[in-house]
Amino acid sequence: MRVSILAFAFGVLVLQNLPTLPSRAALIVTTILVAIGVALCCVRAPRPARTAALAITAFAVGSGWAGWRAEWRLAEALPMTSEARDAVVTGVVDGLPEELERGVRRFVFSVETSDAGVPSRVRLSWYPSRGERVPDIRAGQRWRLVVRLKRPHGLLNPGGFDYEGWLLQRGIRASGYVREDARNARLDEFAPGFMSGVHRVREAVRERLRADLGDAPHAGMVIALAVGDQRGIESEHWEVFRRTAVGHLVAISGLHVSLVALAVGGLAGGLWRRRPRLVVRVPARRVAALCGLVAATAYALLAGLGLPTQRALIMLAVAALALAAGRESAPGRVLALALAAVLIFDPWAVLAGGFWLSFGAVAVIVLVASGRLEQRGALHSAVRIQLAITLALAPVLLALFGAVSAVGPLANAFAIPLVSFVIAPLVLLSIVVPVPWLPALAHTVTGWMMAALEWLAALPFALWHAPAAPLPVLVCAVAATLWLLMPRGTPGKVAAALALLPLFVWSPARPLADGFRAMVFDVGQGLAVHVQTARHDLLFDTGPPYGPVSDAGARVILPALRSAAVGRLDALVLSHGDADHVGGAASLIGEMPVEHLWLGSGAHRRAGLNRAGTPCVAGEGWEWDGVRFEFLHPQSGERPARRNEGSCVLRVVAPGGTLLLPGDIGAPSERDLTKRDALALASDVVVVAHHGSRGSSAPAFVTASGARHAIHAVGNLNRYRHPHPDVWSRWARAGARNWRTDAQGAILVEVDSRGVEVSAWRERHPRYWHGR
Repeated sequence: MRVSILAFAFGVLVLQNLPTLPSRAALIVTTILVAIGVALCCVRAPRPARTAALAITAFAVGSGWAGWRAEWRLAEALPMTSEARDAVVTGVVDGLPEELERGVRRFVFSVETSDAGVPSRVRLSWYPSRGERVPDIRAGQRWRLVVRLKRPHGLLNPGGFDYEGWLLQRGIRASGYVREDARNARLDEFAPGFMSGVHRVREAVRERLRADLGDAPHAGMVIALAVGDQRGIESEHWEVFRRTAVGHLVAISGLHVSLVALAVGGLAGGLWRRRPRLVVRVPARRVAALCGLVAATAYALLAGLGLPTQRALIMLAVAALALAAGRESAPGRVLALALAAVLIFDPWAVLAGGFWLSFGAVAVIVLVASGRLEQRGALHSAVRIQLAITLALAPVLLALFGAVSAVGPLANAFAIPLVSFVIAPLVLLSIVVPVPWLPALAHTVTGWMMAALEWLAALPFALWHAPAAPLPVLVCAVAATLWLLMPRGTPGKVAAALALLPLFVWSPARPLADGFRAMVFDVGQGLAVHVQTARHDLLFDTGPPYGPVSDAGARVILPALRSAAVGRLDALVLSHGDADHVGGAASLIGEMPVEHLWLGSGAHRRAGLNRAGTPCVAGEGWEWDGVRFEFLHPQSGERPARRNEGSCVLRVVAPGGTLLLPGDIGAPSERDLTKRDALALASDVVVVAHHGSRGSSAPAFVTASGARHAIHAVGNLNRYRHPHPDVWSRWARAGARNWRTDAQGAILVEVDSRGVEVSAWRERHPRYWHGR
């Protein structure tokens, strides 16, 4: 059975990594394979043949099930004709609304009726207008709203977050904002429904805890443990969790749900055993399992029944039901059944990092604890299990996040007991017994824990970054770690340890001498370009800010650079002071050493930097690894009337091709450059000036460049409507192939002795849900 379940899971995994969904012909073939598999299982075939037939059948069923669910979910799409147009929708607020900066509210809305084919589940933001506050939005309310929506679309970059996949997992098929309109109205204060009632209870608990804790620094963590709402946790606390690998403790998942089940089940079983006549009729074990499951379900509902909580509850339900049924199932068998149940319920679970970490951790515990622990006491066993989990999950963490916490085992050694046996029980008790001192006590203990975690996180070696290795290296590393966890005396452990080395020494190939690679990142409406030679790295601009605590530097550029094994920058060029070009500078410089800083007009002040830089001046240049870098603009002493016209213009020249980065200059500066030295503009690839605005890409400039590729760095459905159709067609008429980051993701330019090759990230790494 376990082989068949693993084959089923593998089928789901393969389907979720396909660039396109299978055709009808493929589904017919799958059906035939299932029929053949079932037939072989029914005849008197040898056991190996039956096992193979079952595995093939299970694989086909898994891929077919995931494909059918995907088609069903993707079929519910916002019509393209309804994008960026007003639509009137009626529905219910689903879950706890999120309170953002400047009074913005964000929430999921379950649509009941609409006038524009709106999907049943959308994500909305409501912005205050004209000095007025956003109405008091609460879970379970029914509203009529005028909204403007767009289809799922996210930034796509190396090492980046797939927002479109994240929305698909949650069944959200459109996002947008509420328009200011007189038709917006609350129709019902409470729409009847089970989950609406659950969310109302969660909201009441959250508000009470907020009132009890006020502005306490760790209130967000207490609330997260109570109702699963992590949005009140400060960004600096998340950074501490990331560096110490304890983020799982504030996400209600397997650990918390299991503890509630064990506590309530143990209490119920103990009380039941005190009544011998009851024990004769119903075994105490069965009562304990069912009571524990009921308590865990209640806690999962209180936590909002998010995807990680759902996975944990399903795993626990399988184990509890097996126990209640009186079946002595092996832990591995129960884990396999839980795996099948999770993937049947949610075939997109394999896309979530939490899925691999939760099942991986439980599998390691089963492997290590199944009769393999020597009798040296509970402390020795707990330490050994924690070290085993750290070792086994290291390859998975590197693959998912590109980093492993070196202090994670120590941090978890004291954080897990504190959260499990002190903080979480106090928080749960404060829900049942509403007295202010209980959450205050939980907050105090949380503060003590955070002080220790912050000290560990501040250590320079706390977090080790590494690029994600190729799949064969990762598979080899996972197999090696599992072999190392086998019982003492198992042969081949030295070879297994050696098999781990490629994971830690692998590094992506850099360009050869006399060549370079440039990545025009997909940062939305802004610009950021990474230029890499054989031994040097330069970044031209850092993209826009996305809010008070988020920007392209942290969300896009740093993950991409780390995935390319870049640990420092030899040069950073901030072309000028517009926010969409310098918005990520502070985050970037705070996390990564920068050797030399070049600054354009107004860049230093707008970026808020605390270090000096060198002004970009035409004629300044240098050479790295056979590649020439030279500024063409602005002239020394030039004081442009507009900040854009003072942008740094950088030309990168290699024997095999040339790249031109003109920043945000407009037609006046382009004409000056053309008159001054038209030959210096000759390039194979141009990142189009000012995102392709109408006031840029003057005809003489386009002709002088002679570019074969024109890259437009623009945001999806941006309010400026960049690139302008006239600019797009002007480059096309000049013989250039147009590229745009909003439609194609990050654009990669590779220059070597063979010439220039340009490719798009969406085309290199497609997924079936992209653009749908």
